[in-house]
Amino acid sequence: MSTPVRDDDEIDLRELAGILIDRKWWIAGITALFFVVSVAYALLATPVYQAQSMVQVESKLPALPGLSELSSLGMGGTSSAATTEVALITSRAVIGAAVDELKADIVVEPYRFPLVGDFLARRFSPDTPDAVAAPRLGFDSYGWGGEQLDVMGLEVPAHLLGKALTLQAGEDPSRFALLDPDGEVLLEGRVGEDAEGAGVKLQVAALRANPGTRFHVTRLRRLDVVTGFQQQVKASEQGRESGILRLLFESPNPRFAESFLQHVASAYVRQNVERNSAEAASQLEFVREQLPTVRQQVEAAQSAMNAYQTKAHSVDITMQTQGLLQQEVAVETSIQQLRLKQAEMDRSFTREHPAYRALLSQIGELESRKAGFRREVGLLPDTQQELLRLTRDLQVSNELYTGLLNQAQQLDVARAGTVGNVRIVDPAVVDTSRPVKPRKSLIVLVGTLLGGFLSVGLVFLQRIMNPGIEDPAQIEELGLPVYAAIPLSDARDVQIDTQPRRLGRGRKRGGHHRGGGDGRQHLLAVNAPADLAVEAIRSLRTSLHFAMLEAKNNILTISGPRPGVGKTFVSANLAAVIAQAGQKVLVIDADMRRGTLHKVLGLQPANGLSDVLVGKLDVAAAVHPVPGLDAMHYMVRGDIPPNPSELLMHPRFGQLLDTLAAQYDIVIVDTPPVLAVTDAAIVASHAGSNLLVTRFGVNQPKEILLTRKRFEQNGVQVKGVIFNAVEKRATGYYSYGYYEYGSADGKAKA
Repeated sequence: MSTPVRDDDEIDLRELAGILIDRKWWIAGITALFFVVSVAYALLATPVYQAQSMVQVESKLPALPGLSELSSLGMGGTSSAATTEVALITSRAVIGAAVDELKADIVVEPYRFPLVGDFLARRFSPDTPDAVAAPRLGFDSYGWGGEQLDVMGLEVPAHLLGKALTLQAGEDPSRFALLDPDGEVLLEGRVGEDAEGAGVKLQVAALRANPGTRFHVTRLRRLDVVTGFQQQVKASEQGRESGILRLLFESPNPRFAESFLQHVASAYVRQNVERNSAEAASQLEFVREQLPTVRQQVEAAQSAMNAYQTKAHSVDITMQTQGLLQQEVAVETSIQQLRLKQAEMDRSFTREHPAYRALLSQIGELESRKAGFRREVGLLPDTQQELLRLTRDLQVSNELYTGLLNQAQQLDVARAGTVGNVRIVDPAVVDTSRPVKPRKSLIVLVGTLLGGFLSVGLVFLQRIMNPGIEDPAQIEELGLPVYAAIPLSDARDVQIDTQPRRLGRGRKRGGHHRGGGDGRQHLLAVNAPADLAVEAIRSLRTSLHFAMLEAKNNILTISGPRPGVGKTFVSANLAAVIAQAGQKVLVIDADMRRGTLHKVLGLQPANGLSDVLVGKLDVAAAVHPVPGLDAMHYMVRGDIPPNPSELLMHPRFGQLLDTLAAQYDIVIVDTPPVLAVTDAAIVASHAGSNLLVTRFGVNQPKEILLTRKRFEQNGVQVKGVIFNAVEKRATGYYSYGYYEYGSADGKAKA
């Protein structure tokens, strides 16, 4: 017979939704826990404040006065200039200067009480500016608010760099002691005085704390501190090509954040001024080096002119020559100025740089114009040509010399009065009313969502790790009919659970039960006859009445795949409801290893089946009626024998069952789990009907199939399945539709 099996890869959205709804309180609990933790963190976390400042980078003026036309030669764009300035702001030189000025490589932190110490210290409201919070609960070594320790200098040996030293305030407010990480005293000193000991030098400028209060004092490596602050200081241009840079810095201490960022901005402006001043000085030096050479050229041109005029008896140039002279002088002057610029650029650029190539291109154009003038001059008389040449050399030299003198004066003034091209637009400021971290609402929202997602994930993980059957239809898909689905009982008078706890579940009220040998009967059918589980067992009784009509005998075995599925509960209570219907029934505990029928009946396990099989006891002495149920008899397991399987395989066991079957309307045998031992298959071979008990959410489909296969290998046919301990699920199935229904007086009918 082919068995339809549901596709394991199929996703049942209804089932997934039902799983979530079934675990809704568990999900809500985890989510609520994350919500509470998120709120606690948002309230207790140390706030972080942001300092903001703004600086303006103005466009630089031409380096050489009188050569403004060179600004079009591609000497760097605005975007690259902004990038350069951002790199300068976060350079080690600028950040390091701020670190040195503020002694930021010395970290001072008061001891705080764990978890809530910072929270309480932040909320301390002093009555006077210098007030310090009193110690709480006698913990005077912790700071509770208002403490102050200003360290002006700290020098430590190399092995103590980065190690937290402890400074403890003395009974005298002006005295203190410094301890190493092992608690040994390094030095003792007084506020305002230099203290030295064990290779450590310390200068404390101010100390305000309760006697005994401790502070962490750490001297960090300067490079590590500078590198850390380089990453924390953020600089960005506000708008494309605006020249406005915005500086940001975050710190838990708002005063330090504001002071540090202001020092960074000031160090940047100071560095810019020094850089521009050095540039002007360098250019001035170059101009002064050129002045003697140009002056010699002027003197040589003047001497040559005088000599020629004396020789030619004061020859004057014509109007045509005068026009050529003015044009040639202008071109030659420009060429000489560009040559000077070329000499200056040789210091900074290679010949392949775009600006350098553009300068050479301009010089080439002027040289072409100069060559054209010379061709025109070549058409003049010799006297005019010589006079033109000498006059041109003299005027060019004079103009060049005059230009250099003016440039030297301008550079000298610029060097002396350099202010830089950077200015602070907005000084550093911190809004103490609005910390940037933690973002409380976001933390609570993310924490709550994380709790929800995590709880849902755990629910699905639990389901994946424990894929027990929760729908009777899954059992029927395996080819086994479900005779009854027994709901999990909520009865309060039977609290002892026979089932092992599943992952993530605690003991439920009235689970399916194990009585102890306490003299008290734990039959649910007797103690809570109107219970929904008992109604399901009555339905099972009716189904069995018709199912056993064609059986070879009236013996019914009840087994299960593994321990803890509720075989004993079903066996005992099924026998009880059958007895309540007027039939004579015997229930036998055939699990001679770990049988628990005696506990359900409140008895001791002695004088039972094992004793009869070994010949120590007569059958009549081992069978007893159940008090209050005259039609129900029982036989407990007896003393645990060393060879249970051999006793069950002995012919004496079959003879015993035949004898008892003739005396009762039905004999119910509670067997051991079939996958654990072979006893169940041996017992079932004598029975006319065999039922398998599976537990809701515990047994898996493969486990049930393996159990049926094990029975079939021993020639036993499983008649059907009892689905035990069914719980209400959001998907709607629950014990095949059983509802709470009983008589008016609360007693169910048999």
